[in-house]
This record gives sequence, C-alpha cells and structure tokens, in this order.
Amino acid sequence: MTQKQEIFTLMGGRVRMRRGFYNPTSDAVWLAAMAADTPAKTVLDVGIGTGGAALCLAANRPDACITGIDISQEMLAQCAENAKLNQTPVELLHTDITTWRTARTFDQVISNPPYFQGTPARHNAHHNADLTLWTKKCIARVRPRGTFVTIIDAGAVSRVIAAMSPTCGDIEIFPLFGAADRAERVIVRGRAGTRGPSRLHRGMPMNTDAILRDGLTIAAALSKVN
Repeated sequence: MTQKQEIFTLMGGRVRMRRGFYNPTSDAVWLAAMAADTPAKTVLDVGIGTGGAALCLAANRPDACITGIDISQEMLAQCAENAKLNQTPVELLHTDITTWRTARTFDQVISNPPYFQGTPARHNAHHNADLTLWTKKCIARVRPRGTFVTIIDAGAVSRVIAAMSPTCGDIEIFPLFGAADRAERVIVRGRAGTRGPSRLHRGMPMNTDAILRDGLTIAAALSKVN
C-alpha cells in the first residue's frame, strides 16, 4: 500500500490542503462554487473545519475578507496551517454559532453543517446538531439582503428550508445527483430580509469536472455547458 501524500489539492491544484485527521470532501468545493457566484466583501464560514470551503471560495474571490468559526481548537489550528499554505488571510474564532454573542453581521454566511448523527469524532467537531437552530443562528449573522448558502444531505433539506423561510426570500434549491441518479446533496441559497419566490434548479452531477477539477463557479460551469 502506498503512503498518502502529506499535501493534497482541490479545484485542480488551485487549493492546497495539508492531510490531517479531517480532510474536506467535494461538499466543500460545491459550497464554495455556489457562494462565489454572489459578490460579498465579508464572508463568515460557520463550522470552518480545516478550511476547505473557505479556501476554495477565496480562490475565486480573493478580495473577500473571510472569517471562520469552529468549536474545535484542533480544526482551527489545522485551518490556520492550510490558510498559510495557500497564502490566504482568514480570521479564525473559537466559538459556537449556537451560543455566539456578537453583533457582527456579514455580506454572506456559508456553512456545511453537521447534519450527520452518531458518536462524536476525535477531532471534537459538532455532531447531532439541531439543524433548525443552526440555520437560524447562521441567518442571524447575515446583514439585510445578504446571502446565506449551505450544502446539506438531501434527507435533511426540508428542515433547513423550513428554518430559512420565515426570514429569507429568493431561496434557490440546487440538487446534486449521485450514481443512483437521485439527489444526494442539495445546495440552498437565500437572501436575508427579502420576499422573492423560491426557485428549484435542475442541478448537476456531483462528479462534475468543471466544478471539482476546473474550479469554476456554478454559474460559470452552467454557462460552459450551455
């Protein structure tokens, strides 16, 4: 068995990550690809982990000021290493979105929430989270008419949309299809304080090279296909 390399890449080499106890999956790349389609000067990544989504976002939006929060000191330490590896400044805060006392708001809040259930992992990340509370607390950090973007397991998307609906409009639902030809993940984007109608997109396959290999935003990838 060959030994895994210490450094691996995302977005066709545009983002470099140090291999550790938690390595981001394609969910992080997809989340960033949707978020990058909306201009934002300030971005909050809730549950930033080791920085996968934040650094992929920064690759397409280098002028954004990114803040990341996480309850795991280990995650934040590795995120700081990855940010340095990519020469990307990221403000990192050790806090819990569900109890964070702050008046700060951001143009955009992104999150790949802990929708999985089970025994907490050794890296002390969130498990068994209340997705309704998590979503509402994320939206509370979005400035008026700013955007909230999240990626979620298809089986949990109804809870997220229900939590968004009272305070967000212009909700966009973008399914990602797996090998079984059914949605495995769903990206949801909404605008705080608006009342525009929801839109359901036809989505894309989860293994789309234009996103995972070429590092395009979703809008750019769809334009390329069309």
